[in-house]
Amino acid sequence: MVLHRIKNNLLARNTLWTFLGMGSRIGIQAVYFVIIARALGSEGYGSFVGVAALVAILAPYASLGTGNLIIKHVSRDPGVFRRYWGNALAMTLFLGGGLVVLVLVVSRFLLPSAVPTTLIVTVSLSDIVFARMLDVSSQAFQGFQRMERVALLQVLFSISRLGAALGLLFIGGSNSPEEWGWLYLLSTAVSALIAMFLVCKELGFPGLDLSSLRSEVKEGFYFAVSLSAQGIHNDIDKTMLARLSTLQAAGIYAAAYRIIDVAFAPARSLIYASYARFFQHGANGINGSFNYAKKLLPIAGGYGLFAGCVLFVTAPILPYVLGDDYRVAVEAIRWLALIPLIRVFQYFGANVLTGAGYQGIRSLMQVSVAVFNGIINLYLIPAYSWQGAAVASLVSDGLLALVVWGAVWHYRNISTSIGTISEGKSIAD
Repeated sequence: MVLHRIKNNLLARNTLWTFLGMGSRIGIQAVYFVIIARALGSEGYGSFVGVAALVAILAPYASLGTGNLIIKHVSRDPGVFRRYWGNALAMTLFLGGGLVVLVLVVSRFLLPSAVPTTLIVTVSLSDIVFARMLDVSSQAFQGFQRMERVALLQVLFSISRLGAALGLLFIGGSNSPEEWGWLYLLSTAVSALIAMFLVCKELGFPGLDLSSLRSEVKEGFYFAVSLSAQGIHNDIDKTMLARLSTLQAAGIYAAAYRIIDVAFAPARSLIYASYARFFQHGANGINGSFNYAKKLLPIAGGYGLFAGCVLFVTAPILPYVLGDDYRVAVEAIRWLALIPLIRVFQYFGANVLTGAGYQGIRSLMQVSVAVFNGIINLYLIPAYSWQGAAVASLVSDGLLALVVWGAVWHYRNISTSIGTISEGKSIAD
């Protein structure tokens, strides 16, 4: 009976595919994470995550939100796919190279001199150019709600990263961050090329429509700003720890955060699988996307609470897996255990706004909270190291969840008022 209901329910089926993809990815990434964390040590791992966190802030601007535009338009009209797919690839190639140069410039001011330039170059090329191409390929399938293909690409990506991690162990080198950077770039490039081949084969070759691209640059920019702000919100503390505290503190905190991300994966599966549906329901206004979110929030919220409890109880296991270098990460995980629950409410509220056409408002709130996060980290990290970063993360995540739902409440009231006035005029007429 349960299998029959899943088979006939598109959201349930897509959530299952997404969870299977993310579940497999988590299992593979857990092995990959353990290998890299142990091979590089907390200081070497801190160098890597410091660079990766900085790159994550700028990477969304490479595609300028064109992947999200694929989902929005294709979920409503599949016939427009080729031009949005082509626009996304062209934008990523055009902007990606310039952003790699920009990272090289700003990294000299934001990262400690001990971080190798080679690592900055390889991680930038990997995450700004090739990872973005992989993302827009996944978003192409997501627009058609073909989550089985999205899951396949996620697993493919994770397997390639695991292969790179195993390569680091067996190439016989010094297990330096520079060596890892080259393998990291190679694994991402291979995954991206395979993903683009699958999209072209199954969905169609890219077209190009610069007029539609120009007309939607503003909305695409809002999506890019939103993703960048999310990157700042999630990762700026790791870059700042590397600069303002120590590379070891950055490595310890990043390892704890990685465990939090793993625990959040089942909720993220539901969020990811339902994303295109928010645009469909939001076409009727914010009440449509809000009512859709109401159906999903109890399940996701219950999981977020459960995940936080499990994280708190099982945190002491971590040093036995990663080694004594990461013993302090036990405390860090316990500090961050509320993050999955907070982010469930944060993401669903944000998707209510996006689905109803309020992406600009969502982006503005995310940027504002990201700036606030950076400012309080400037004070807390020098004074309290990773503990300060953890406090800043909890406060910022909680604040963003509150302002997002405050905006949902505000725009729903406006929508209800307009509907009441319109109804009153109709009766009078």
